[in-house]
Amino acid sequence: MSTSFFQDMLGSIAERGRYLLDHPATRPVSDRIRRTGSAKPVETIETLSRSLLSGRGEASGVALARQVLDFYASLPVEERIAFFRLLARDFGPDQQRLRDAWSDYDKTPTPKNLQRLLRAVEPPRQELFRRLNLAPGGTGALVTMRQDLLEHGGNDADLASVDDDLVHLLYSWFNRGFLMMRRITWSSPADILERIIRYEAVHTIQDWDDLRRRVQPPDRRCYAFFHPSLFDEPLIFVEVALTKDIPSSIQEILADGRKVLAAEQATTAVFYSISNCQPGLRGISFGNFLIKQVVEDLSRDLPSLKTFVTLSPAPGFGRWLERIAEDPTEFGLEGLDTAPLALLENPDWHRDTTVAEQLWPLLMSLAAAYYLRAKTKSGQPLDPVARFHLGNGARLERLNWLGDTSAKGVREAAGLMVNYLYDLNTIEANHEAYANQGMVAAAHAIQRQIRDLTSNAAKEARHV
Repeated sequence: MSTSFFQDMLGSIAERGRYLLDHPATRPVSDRIRRTGSAKPVETIETLSRSLLSGRGEASGVALARQVLDFYASLPVEERIAFFRLLARDFGPDQQRLRDAWSDYDKTPTPKNLQRLLRAVEPPRQELFRRLNLAPGGTGALVTMRQDLLEHGGNDADLASVDDDLVHLLYSWFNRGFLMMRRITWSSPADILERIIRYEAVHTIQDWDDLRRRVQPPDRRCYAFFHPSLFDEPLIFVEVALTKDIPSSIQEILADGRKVLAAEQATTAVFYSISNCQPGLRGISFGNFLIKQVVEDLSRDLPSLKTFVTLSPAPGFGRWLERIAEDPTEFGLEGLDTAPLALLENPDWHRDTTVAEQLWPLLMSLAAAYYLRAKTKSGQPLDPVARFHLGNGARLERLNWLGDTSAKGVREAAGLMVNYLYDLNTIEANHEAYANQGMVAAAHAIQRQIRDLTSNAAKEARHV
């Protein structure tokens, strides 16, 4: 209710501001330019933006902020990118002011001079974004603005400074302290349920009946983070299955007609899908906070739960297998016979029992190598899902053969799925070891698989 009141108040201020802007004595030149159509759209939005930064009154400022955002929304993609280029080029720090401030601080490093230097370093576009955020719906509009920047200008190094400034502000505005966790149930508002269907990014929700099977039974849960400024727009959500054992496949989790388990009989909570909903917030992580809060809530509500695991995809495993097939020496697997990997070219290979049995020992050993040996240039695990969970302090617990036999699962991961274990007693130690030494906490069975693979490859190499 307080959020609604605040938004209504901003709307009222904006309406009063529009009156001021429309009054002949206060109407900005930019508005007359826009009405006559005598200026280019980017030039007009530049004038509006500079007017917003000029320090107008609160009411007219809120209205002008809304006017800038509305004007931006009306621009075609190429002119939005031109606007970002304008922000990068002309809304950066004043270089002379910055040099003077640095010179004063270098000579006399007082707190006063430090503050002056910090003000000089901050680019005016940051203040522009802050003022745009005052408009009704401003936060959501800025998130959409960053989505445009990522989708259409993300590879342009000249726009990196604009993205950095937006991320800096979004990190503050979407601080964990502002987020609210809600449980999504079949009784949740229909518009939220529709968004859950639309935003599910891991295991597609086929229809409303499929959604009902994921949120209504007593052994199923769904939780989402929301932000006060985005109302009923989820930022991220996680789907949870309550089971008696650690599952090995998504098929058993999503099976239609499965036997429903009473919640109090469950001993294991399985996080089987985590979906980010707002592309404009990419790189601003909420998932670790969401998982930890869900673990706390479930532990309190269901004391029978002793095990917390994921059933996670391996989205990069398929591409990595293609690299191994071309050159096994890249990961120290000289002598490895990669000929059987050609069988993966048939998208239905997993349906042939003989082929699956032939591939099983090789793929499972290579999966262990993928998680324990394949690294990025910065030394982190190659798999993005692994980086997320291992960074949270989870342990690589089990590799599941044909855990996802959907077309997507077979194509992207050769059917592989992974269990990461969130052991409350070792999370902090695992996190510290991963963050400081790059150590991957893994079950002994997985470590043994990589040793066996390396040993067998060495033997094969000696026989060549």
